[in-house]
Amino acid sequence: MDAAGRTPGSRRERLRQQLLSDTRRAARQIAAVEGIDGLTLAAVARAVGVSPPALYRYFDGRDGLVRALYDDMTAELIATVTQAVRRQDRDDLSAQLYAGSRAVFDWSLANRAAFDLLMGSAYAAAESSGGDLPQVIPRELGGLFGQLFTELWRRGELAYPADDELTQPLRGQVDIYRQAIRPELPLGVMYLMITCWRQIYGVTCMAVYSHLRFAFGDHHDLFHDMIVNLLGMLGLRPSPNLR
Repeated sequence: MDAAGRTPGSRRERLRQQLLSDTRRAARQIAAVEGIDGLTLAAVARAVGVSPPALYRYFDGRDGLVRALYDDMTAELIATVTQAVRRQDRDDLSAQLYAGSRAVFDWSLANRAAFDLLMGSAYAAAESSGGDLPQVIPRELGGLFGQLFTELWRRGELAYPADDELTQPLRGQVDIYRQAIRPELPLGVMYLMITCWRQIYGVTCMAVYSHLRFAFGDHHDLFHDMIVNLLGMLGLRPSPNLR
């Protein structure tokens, strides 16, 4: 038996795991259709054919359910971006940065409700569940891109601002982020990373929420143009070897 008194591989444990799997899948489907406001224990319980109290013991209320969905979606996003980066030549930082950024963009468009929960208007509901949630995406996604920026910096070809070129308030904010992601990086390198992210995030939000759709019915060209410009800012050219 495990610490909770369950016998691994037992029928009861298999049923429990199946219920948890079905619950997470139903939660995602409900959130995709009704948004995070429609995600309740009662709605999910109906979808999987059990009573709300049966789920409460596993998710500790709605906050626990929201956090479980948040964690699932974060893991899926990070896995998608990681795979996109690893498909590229390990020495081709331009291809890796482009592929990773494009993976964030494409995944967000394909999973609009999930993006809304992770980084959009529904994030506040997730954040209320407490814990370390405010640092999950910065740690996971920021850490992944932080590795690429670290390699770019170590090659000695990256031009970045000196600390005193940043205003004092901004310098302090960037430093807080740096300490959470890559403390070894110079402040100016982390500033460049944030500069890139605010543009990637902005165009991604435009696409997810169909902002300016009357002109940009397809945001892919706008996204490509932005990434090419960001690569140029980092001293890189678009890679011809993108996979």
